[in-house]
Amino acid sequence: MLFMLLDHVRETFYLHMQVPDPMVVSDTPPGLFFPRMLAHLCAPVFVFLTGLGAYLYASRHAETGQARAAASGFLWRRGLFLVLLEITIVNFAWTFQFPPVKVFLQVIWVIGLSMLALSALVWLPRKALLLLGVVLVAGHNLLDGLHFPAGHAMHVPWAILHERGWLDLADVKLRTSYPLLPWIGVIALGYGIGPWFSKACDATQRMHYLLIAGIASLLGFMALRTLNVYGDAPWQTGANALQTVMSWLNVTKYPPSLLFILLTLGVGLLLLRAFEAKMGAGWLQPLATLGAAPMFFYVLHLYVLKFMYLAAIEVWGANQGSLFGLNSLWWLWVIAALLAITLYPCVRWFAALKQRRRDIAWLKYL
Repeated sequence: MLFMLLDHVRETFYLHMQVPDPMVVSDTPPGLFFPRMLAHLCAPVFVFLTGLGAYLYASRHAETGQARAAASGFLWRRGLFLVLLEITIVNFAWTFQFPPVKVFLQVIWVIGLSMLALSALVWLPRKALLLLGVVLVAGHNLLDGLHFPAGHAMHVPWAILHERGWLDLADVKLRTSYPLLPWIGVIALGYGIGPWFSKACDATQRMHYLLIAGIASLLGFMALRTLNVYGDAPWQTGANALQTVMSWLNVTKYPPSLLFILLTLGVGLLLLRAFEAKMGAGWLQPLATLGAAPMFFYVLHLYVLKFMYLAAIEVWGANQGSLFGLNSLWWLWVIAALLAITLYPCVRWFAALKQRRRDIAWLKYL
C-alpha cells in the first residue's frame, strides 16, 4: 500500500517526467527507476492475495459443504462491484471529467475481472487450477506477436485480454491499461496456495512452502533473465554498471511478462514469510492496519492527491508546460511519507469500523 502511494505521488506531481513501460533506462534517472520498481510489487501481490483471500473466505464455509459455492458467489458479486467502481469513482478521481471522455481501465478493473473469472474457475480441482495458473503466467508471452487491427472482430476482446491499447466507444475512449489474461493466472495461483494458510498446515510448514516458492520464483527469474531468451524484452549492457543492472531489472508490466511476475511474486512470497515471522513486532501493526482497509485507502488517497494537485495549480500555476510539477525527486518521498502519516488515522478508524460492524454487509466490499 505504501509503495502504491509512492507511485501515485509520482503520477501526480511528476507527470512531466513520465516513464514508459518498460522504462527507457538511458532516459530514466535512478531516482525514478527504483521507486517505480518498488511499485511493480503492488498489482501482482494485490491480485495474488485476492485469490488467497477468496480461498480463506471459502474455507469458512467448508463445514457446511458450501465452500466453492460461497467463494464463487462472493467473487462474482465483488468482481462486478470493482468493475463498476473503476469506471465511476476511481476513474473520476484520476480525470475529474464528467461525463467521462476517457476511461482508464486499471488495477481495480483487472482485479474485478480476475475475480469474475475465478468465480468460475474455483469449481476446478485444485491441481487443475494451479496448472492453469502456471500455463497462463508462463505461456502468455508466446502470444505477444499476435495483433488484431481496429475493426477486426477480435480487436476489442484481444485488447481486454492481452494487448494494451485504446478502444473507441461512441464519445468515450477506453484505455485497457491492464490486459487480463496473465492476471487470471496470478489470481488462480493465489487461490491454489490457499491450503498453505489453512488450519491443516502449521506455521512451520507454511514458512517452508513460502521460502521454497519465493526462492524458486527468483531463481527462475534470474536464469531466464540472464539467458535473455524468453519472458520479456531483452536486457542490454548499459553505459555503466548501474545502467546495466537497471536494464536487467527492467521488466514489462502491461501486460505483466513472465519475468515481471516471477520477480514480483518471488519477492512478495518472501515478504509474506518475513512478515509472518515478525508478526508480533510493533512496527508491523501500522502496515497491518493499512492492509485491513485497502479499498478505502485506495479511493481516499486518490482523491486527496487530486485535490492537492488542483490546489498546487491554483497557488503556483503550471510550471511544466500545461502541468504543475516538482523537479527534486526528494519531494516524492517526503510527500508520500507525509500523506501516509496524515491518512493513517482515517484508515485505522475505518478498519476498526469494519471489524466492529460485521453486521453491515457492504463494508466487506471495501
